Amino acid sequence: MLQRSPHARARRHSGWRRRAVVTGVLLAGLVTTVLVSAQWGQFTTSTADVLGSLERAVTGNWGPETQLVDATLWNIRFPRIVLACIVGACLGIGGALMQGVFGNPLAEPGVIGVTSGAAVGACAAIVFGTGTGLQVPAAAFAGGLLVSALVYALSRSGRRSMVLTLVLTGIAINAVAGALISFFTFLADTTSRETIIFWQMGSLNGATWHAVALTGSIGGVGVFCALLLWRRLDVLALGESAARHTGVHVERLRGLVIVLVALTSAAAVAFAGLIGFIGLVVPHALRLVLGPSHAALLPLSALGGAVLLSVADVVARNVVPYADLPIGIFTALVGGPVFFVLLRTTLKRQGVL
Repeated sequence: MLQRSPHARARRHSGWRRRAVVTGVLLAGLVTTVLVSAQWGQFTTSTADVLGSLERAVTGNWGPETQLVDATLWNIRFPRIVLACIVGACLGIGGALMQGVFGNPLAEPGVIGVTSGAAVGACAAIVFGTGTGLQVPAAAFAGGLLVSALVYALSRSGRRSMVLTLVLTGIAINAVAGALISFFTFLADTTSRETIIFWQMGSLNGATWHAVALTGSIGGVGVFCALLLWRRLDVLALGESAARHTGVHVERLRGLVIVLVALTSAAAVAFAGLIGFIGLVVPHALRLVLGPSHAALLPLSALGGAVLLSVADVVARNVVPYADLPIGIFTALVGGPVFFVLLRTTLKRQGVL
């Protein structure tokens, strides 16, 4: 039996400690953010109010003296908090999957056109439909899936899909989608045009338990299936030739990953609008800390995405008094500089800078 060297054992233990620390920090950050988000807002509540409302939900012992607190928490804040966690988790794990299957830390779900396709679907529903109920989310979800399928189909050469061809096809389709969005914005009346603009900025305003149930069920299936792929993604990181020699069907794996990314990302943006940088920054930062193993990277990317979007939502709701700042603005303002720092760190490690 082969014995690991002391150096290998120490490195393995160091990796486990690092994962445990990161997991603990993210879990503590999520719990803290959820409590803060439940308390802060135009109507301020306390920790005792939040815990008491949760207790009343379990026991069913509602009372008229706490009606305002319970209505605020269960009809407005709790659905928004849960939706933020689900959307952030979907975007985070989608980015980790894209970076793993492309072998590039700059990859994110927008590469395959899912976000631009969702925007086209939403714009079409706003301009030609009533823009009420589930019309816009359903159209956004369908548009994201259809455009992702189109990008993948056009990028295939025979039975194979080349990464470079996929990226270039995605760029071309995204450009066409951008033109369609501009065309729909031109056709829209003033009210519809404002709706389109605000939808593209991203927001969790108006979150409902119905939206939570739909996003959670669709995104949950995608996240669960994605977590099962960590071994094959680790093998793919060694190179396509090595992966094929070990029995991994690279084209099938790539197609499956694209389906899962399209599913989770489309479900996320359908109700929340376009929210950038979550799928780019979170897995990239965690990869620098934890290394390339997807056993930890995939679940922690989902957890990190939930934390980051929850924090962004708290800031977006409270940074401007009596106003709800579009959350996409905040993630772009913060995510851009953070990603620039992470990129320079990566290049320095590779000896490029």
